[in-house]
Amino acid sequence: MQNQGVEVFNTISEYNKMLNHETLHPLVSVVDFSKSNPICQFTRKFGFYTVFLKDVMCGDMQYGKHSYDYQEGTLVFIAPGQTYGIYNAETYIQPAGFALVFHPDLLKGTSLGKNIKAYNFFSYDVHEALHLSEKERETVLECLKNIKHEIAQPIDKHSKSLIINNIELFLNYCMRFYDRQFITRDYVNRGIIGRFDTLLNDYLRSEKPKHIGLPMVNYFADQLNLSANYFGDLIKKETGVSAQEYIHNRLIDTAKDQIFDPAKSISEISYNLGFKYPQHFTRLFKSKVGVSPSEYKSLN
Repeated sequence: MQNQGVEVFNTISEYNKMLNHETLHPLVSVVDFSKSNPICQFTRKFGFYTVFLKDVMCGDMQYGKHSYDYQEGTLVFIAPGQTYGIYNAETYIQPAGFALVFHPDLLKGTSLGKNIKAYNFFSYDVHEALHLSEKERETVLECLKNIKHEIAQPIDKHSKSLIINNIELFLNYCMRFYDRQFITRDYVNRGIIGRFDTLLNDYLRSEKPKHIGLPMVNYFADQLNLSANYFGDLIKKETGVSAQEYIHNRLIDTAKDQIFDPAKSISEISYNLGFKYPQHFTRLFKSKVGVSPSEYKSLN
């Protein structure tokens, strides 16, 4: 289905039909691209969750604001409603690799349905893809094989729970592999932390808090060309606190330095840091320090 230059697939069967792939279950499919029709790549939007395992480089993929050139053994996760595209001069190619696609309706009434948003990688940008080791790739292929096996069985009262359990196992493995990637890319992550520190310090020393407001996670993620979820997960794994808590801690440290300036009132300090109301600043300060700004000043 076309929509202003975007090919829209709302159902699993529509996607399978485009690839000449048999629909064994209306809400979930495992696609082997080596057995599909050659396809011409352009912008697409899916109404379902999609995970691509690319086994060959197949063009430049645009997803959100960023592009990424696939490496062999790369996993990319796309949530329903997100737009992506692969550009290869509008030529037809024979893709390789696999895809797991599952509709949100499959998850209704299940524990995975309640917890699906915990898998933040569905909201990562394409350049934050998961790069698999050979052993990890084997695990992923085994999970996809088991899901496909369950889909191929005659539907009975156990089908849904077994399919869901296998998808959940696959996603949990992906979460483990992302944790490994965060660790092995430690030198890159530390560079990002350093840039974040610089951006945060510059923000607090500028007039931006007065004009823009409190420093927010989305602002710094955007400045670092990262998705908010990836940025938040990175900060959490590197520092042990959430990105928002990291920002709040820096706000309080900055406030402590300013509190002893006799020329500044507590209200002025709160406005300078981006708080709309002094009482919000006082509440945060007390939650972090244990006393109010005025009490802190009198104790020191």
